[in-house]
Amino acid sequence: MAKKRLITFLIALMSLPLVTIKTVYADDIYSDGKVGEARRVPKDNEFKVCADSNNLPYSNDKGEGFENKIAELLAKEMGKELSYQFWFDRFGFLRNTLNAYRCDYLIGTTTTYDAVYTTKPYYRAGYVWVYRKDRGLNIKDWKSEDLRKSVIGIKDKSPVTVALDDNDLMGNAKPYRIQRDLHASPGELIDDVVSGEVDIAVEWGPLAGYYAKQSGVEMMIVPIPEYEQVKQTGKTLWNISVGVRKRDVERRDEIEAVVMKNRDKILKILDDYGIPYLEPEFSSNLDGYKRHKQ
Repeated sequence: MAKKRLITFLIALMSLPLVTIKTVYADDIYSDGKVGEARRVPKDNEFKVCADSNNLPYSNDKGEGFENKIAELLAKEMGKELSYQFWFDRFGFLRNTLNAYRCDYLIGTTTTYDAVYTTKPYYRAGYVWVYRKDRGLNIKDWKSEDLRKSVIGIKDKSPVTVALDDNDLMGNAKPYRIQRDLHASPGELIDDVVSGEVDIAVEWGPLAGYYAKQSGVEMMIVPIPEYEQVKQTGKTLWNISVGVRKRDVERRDEIEAVVMKNRDKILKILDDYGIPYLEPEFSSNLDGYKRHKQ
């Protein structure tokens, strides 16, 4: 009797219409935005950028940041209409912007950021020491004696804290939040160098260069040497690329061609904003993958 019921079930199952089985990737959980939310369909003529509305020198809602200017350049070159999805650049940024299909491009991200697909790098940025020129300090590397006589402002848990700790300078540090207070200026650390609250800032190059230029005080900006060869977790220099959603190969390749063609114009924008940069390098697997080097 049980055998007959099984046979009847199998015959019924075989009579059902065939269904298509969709391949689901593990990272779809992270790249589909909010479950159940209506999804925007990108238009062919739009160039929609994911950005922060109040995060100079990168971007703001007035179009005053250097990434705003790069976006304007790229959109014009592609003959597309520029628009933005603004969201504060902190935890949840990708989930609520790129991965929710509310926008399609990150103008600047690290080349090996594995949450997105990235273009070949168009510049290289790193951390720097910043201090007032009238202080007369002489800083070249982590062994410089003037570091030991100074109060050093540094973002808590940033990669450069590794070198600071290794060189027994943690006692000189004044920590700042790595995820900034939204009521404070992104240039808070440089402002404190100007006022004398700290003697030296250890800051990410684009932030340091822009706010030092805006300060009205003559500042010294000294590149911090790469520390990755000592400890990988202390990596100082990073290649920067445009990012798109994962598996969006066609969009990545299209924007990559435009970025590479207009790289000289992009670097001119960086110069105008006082952003220190280097040529991209591939000295480790954190600098890029095989396709980035070709």
